[in-house]
Amino acid sequence: MTTTASREPAIDLLSPESFAHGQPHEQFRWLRSHDPVHWHPEPDGPGFWAVTRYSDVKAVGRDPATFSSAPTIMIPDGDGAIDAGDHQMMITMDPPRHTTHRKLVSGEFIPRAAKAMRPRIQELAARIIDGVIDRGECDLVGDIAGLMPSYVIADLLGIPLEDGVALYGLTETIHAAPESQPPGAAMGAVLEMFNYARGVWERKREHPARDLATSIAFAAVDGRQLDLIDFNLFFLLLIDAGGDTTRNLVAAGLDALFRHPEQMSWLREDCDGRLATAVEELLRWVSPVVYMRRTATRDASLGEAHITAGQKVVMYYGSANRDEEAFGPTADQLDLARSPNDHVAFGGGGPHFCLGAHIARVEIDALLRQVLSRLRHLEPSGPTEWLASTFISGPKHLPVRFEPGAGGASPGRSRFGGDSEADPRLS
Repeated sequence: MTTTASREPAIDLLSPESFAHGQPHEQFRWLRSHDPVHWHPEPDGPGFWAVTRYSDVKAVGRDPATFSSAPTIMIPDGDGAIDAGDHQMMITMDPPRHTTHRKLVSGEFIPRAAKAMRPRIQELAARIIDGVIDRGECDLVGDIAGLMPSYVIADLLGIPLEDGVALYGLTETIHAAPESQPPGAAMGAVLEMFNYARGVWERKREHPARDLATSIAFAAVDGRQLDLIDFNLFFLLLIDAGGDTTRNLVAAGLDALFRHPEQMSWLREDCDGRLATAVEELLRWVSPVVYMRRTATRDASLGEAHITAGQKVVMYYGSANRDEEAFGPTADQLDLARSPNDHVAFGGGGPHFCLGAHIARVEIDALLRQVLSRLRHLEPSGPTEWLASTFISGPKHLPVRFEPGAGGASPGRSRFGGDSEADPRLS
């Protein structure tokens, strides 16, 4: 990276080039030491405060009265917000409205629900590896890491598994940097998602089932029945948030283990005893969600920065998770045995702490166990290509090879592209 004579890196947290190989930790490191609440210019906007220290990130996330999630959790004002009139996506709400909407779906994501889903998730993990093991090579992202969360959220919503995969592909377009794709691509993907969601809404209203989509289609908040727009926004959020952490943690986590073979060997020596701790460290190390934006509702101080009402305040989780003040002198080292490990990969607490954290951990555990135990002599077979996004961090493609083994049946085709398999339900 280009630096000045004082070794200050060029700070640009809006450029996809800064995230071309993962998160820009050289920039984050300098900011934490010299300007932890940094005023960052915005070419097509007013600018924002970049918050990079662990304690400050937690403080902002836990104070929704001062730092609001409305109008959007994305940095851009225009492109970052979906215009739905007087309707809001749950992630852009503040308490108490956020609390009432979160309760509509939270029962599906509590620890007890995640535990009940474990056998089904383990079955899906085995099925995913069955689908590639005879080939001896695959794209670890598209063929393995991306399938698990897409399958699980499809199960929860009561739609075909392969439709979940196709729908998650739309979210990549939604979050890609605008300059990396044709104009209007993101909004086109949103409209395609909404068109699909409308079909689900109509089917569930006509033929209710025991699934999350049906629950939302018939839900009411404060005596008001949710309408199609509410359903569409919920559907988009669940497809989007349901895939980011698992997909990018598994793919980027294995990329990190390839680069730290001693850590890979340590984990393989006792996978049963060490995987739970290793998953938490990989969450800290990867930090799949780069940032969340808040907007100041009133004048406030954060460290030495004086924030004015209406200004954007952006929490950078990847930076917070490498903060030496929180994780000590080894903060910039991958240590799968790290304990305690109070990372903020799922947010730093507060009302918007990741709803799917418990299920994500079950998914990650099941998939990594399958990968590490069944794909013998696993290694990269080409360079890792990273997502062109400043919001989500993870590989887009990661080609790998391994020793072929006994294979199994692969999933059916998508409703988007032809025949699809019968919709398997959770018990």
